[in-house]
Amino acid sequence: MRLSSPQVWISVGVATLVLSLWEAGCSGLSANAGPPPRPPGPPRGPRSAHHRQKRSWVWNQFFVLEEYTGDDPLYVGKLHSDVDKGEGRVKYVLSGEGASSIFIIDENTGDIHATKRLDREEQAYYTLRAQAVDRASNRPVEPESEFIIKVQDINDNEPKFLDGPYTAGVPEMSPVGTSVVQVAATDADDPTYGNSARVVYSILEGQPYFSVEPKTGIIRTALPNMDREARDQYLLVIMAKDMVGQMGGLSGTTSVTVTLTDVNDNPPRFSRKSYQFTVPESLPVASVVAKIKAADPDLGPNAEMEYRIIDGDGLGLFRVTPDKDTQEGVITLQKGLDYETKAAYTLRIEATNRNIDPRFLSLGPFSDTATVRVTVEDVDEPPVFSSPLSRMVVSEAAKVGTIIGTVSAHDPDTSNSAIRYSIDRNTDLERFFNIDAMTGVISTAKQLDREANAVHNITILAMESQDPSQVGKGIAIITVMDINDNAPVFAIEYETFLCESASPGQVIQTISAVDKDEPPSGHRFFFALTAEAAGNLNFTLRDNKDNTASILTKRGGFRRREQSLYRLPILIVDSGTPSLSSTNTLSIRVCDCDSDGVAQSCNAEAYTLPAGLSTGALIAILACVLTLLVLVLLIVTMRRRKKEPLILDEERDVRENIVRYDDEGGGEEDTEAFDMVALRNLNVIRDHKARRDVTPEVPTLFSSRPPPYKSVPDNGIFREFIWDRLKDADVDPSAPPYDSLQTYAFEGSGSVAESLSSLESLSTDSDQNYDYLSDWGPRFKKLADLYGQNEASSIFS
Repeated sequence: MRLSSPQVWISVGVATLVLSLWEAGCSGLSANAGPPPRPPGPPRGPRSAHHRQKRSWVWNQFFVLEEYTGDDPLYVGKLHSDVDKGEGRVKYVLSGEGASSIFIIDENTGDIHATKRLDREEQAYYTLRAQAVDRASNRPVEPESEFIIKVQDINDNEPKFLDGPYTAGVPEMSPVGTSVVQVAATDADDPTYGNSARVVYSILEGQPYFSVEPKTGIIRTALPNMDREARDQYLLVIMAKDMVGQMGGLSGTTSVTVTLTDVNDNPPRFSRKSYQFTVPESLPVASVVAKIKAADPDLGPNAEMEYRIIDGDGLGLFRVTPDKDTQEGVITLQKGLDYETKAAYTLRIEATNRNIDPRFLSLGPFSDTATVRVTVEDVDEPPVFSSPLSRMVVSEAAKVGTIIGTVSAHDPDTSNSAIRYSIDRNTDLERFFNIDAMTGVISTAKQLDREANAVHNITILAMESQDPSQVGKGIAIITVMDINDNAPVFAIEYETFLCESASPGQVIQTISAVDKDEPPSGHRFFFALTAEAAGNLNFTLRDNKDNTASILTKRGGFRRREQSLYRLPILIVDSGTPSLSSTNTLSIRVCDCDSDGVAQSCNAEAYTLPAGLSTGALIAILACVLTLLVLVLLIVTMRRRKKEPLILDEERDVRENIVRYDDEGGGEEDTEAFDMVALRNLNVIRDHKARRDVTPEVPTLFSSRPPPYKSVPDNGIFREFIWDRLKDADVDPSAPPYDSLQTYAFEGSGSVAESLSSLESLSTDSDQNYDYLSDWGPRFKKLADLYGQNEASSIFS
């Protein structure tokens, strides 16, 4: 089978290769070539005239131009077999990649066409198989052969920067040619065919500061001494063009942002050569006096500063340190200021870069100096003690008024105000000491006791006479010296037991002593029996000379039935000057002991009564407890009685138990706190609609019969005024209760019993009958004579 292709003329080398293969004796046909001459062979017999020798297919590549945009299918090549005589008996079949979908074959002629536009960047070649079969029997007349259709590249892809846009940095002041960054563009076209994928680089924007190498894409600096402080960022546009940059080539661009990184090429500089600051003399130590800063346009570590005081009269008084965040020089106070001593200080401060780049030392020294003047401002200061802490000593035997010591304070200001002294009583609550307000002399105000308080820490106040708000404080520590004023006593309350089987000379107790005093050389105690106990036949005492003593038995055969308790008086003497002594009684109980000398049972008194507590004392304590219980019961009983109601019918009418403080009441009728009839007693009873907020009147609790009421003439103006107000209140839902309206200077009509005075008897028209007074007995005879009906008529007729 012979294959032909109209594209073979494109590549002369391919045709030459095919011809060389033919000459090498390979059977078959190459593209665009006719059938080769048959090589000579042996003569054929009769059979050879009827049978064709099979040959292998020799196939070259077909080439198809990509991106074909014509209307008709693109002719690729032609298949032809020697068996095909043009009679239509041979059919050509195409299979493999793209067969029928992309590539079609004319089964009669063997012509191959491409029906779709091909893209080499998607698929560079297709592998297909060709087959010539008998049309009638559908049997192969040639062996199947595989061939390749290769898509031929055209320049249809521009270069692309897959990693763009780029960012890069380069140190400022870099020399010309310093590499910044390398860019790379890729071209999807075939790099093995033509110049479609051969890219060159050029810079469109960024001159004259930067340049790019055409072949490598390396960007380099093009100008010297580029200063970050002048401009710190540049935007470059780089173009990549294929076809080696020739006309008709495609191009792509990317941006490159180049940032100049900082180097220490700028020395620090103070904005001024001198600074002036004012601080009060009361400024505390370690406080900030001022802050100064040397400007440095560099960044980060290149702008870090160090400050130091190199000269001036405040070297030991002030200190300057850098602030790590702001790079300021912070001046702090190291010692206290005193305006009266020195009113101004001058400092010379140097600022230096901490990290210096030796490449730029030629630009000048990387340091600068400035003068700082600190002026001290005078303030009104409180008095100052000549010694803030005064230590004084006084004997506890000192009499009241004894002078202990003197404190002294002065006004540090130029005014030199007079000082008055006092003791802060919060530190001397019991007022043991006094101080002279003018001289500062401290003296005792009470008797001191070292054993109660050995050291007194008091605060002394010094106040300016001209300005009492200015107060200074000092401390006086007063130590009370010990004297021998306390006698020694037993160290503990001893409980001594003696076995009935004790033998003579047996130690039954070792005692020691304590003393509240504290002699400088320590305590030394002496023990002995008192004179009345020295000759007893039962016990003796031995001083151990080590501040202890032992109690020993003189005899044996003790019997608790005969005597269960012994009291031994012991004399203890200290070594003070003068020495003090005390007599302490040691109680010794006789007990029944086992064979090991352990007490088993003692007299009942030893177990029921504590040491030093007698039976009489215990009885007295019990009596006190019983007395307290009786008192508690009495108090509880009295409280319960107080809670009983004073009025039997208190709960019967709670409404009338009202007390008002703004009501003048009804005169003498108010003597009964629970009778409110007096408040409602008007001379003229008017018939009106009862108010809903007032309950009906009821007789008082203690009245046996309704009291007689008397209507007397009164001022009509007041009466009408009150009744008008009552009418208004009746129709006013927000008005107060009825009884609260007795506040119009209308004092009522007097007592229901009328006056008992004889002064008014002449003018009264009372019809009250007092004859019943005669029936009350001889005690009321005088009243009956004075107020009886007959007598009254005769007296005033």
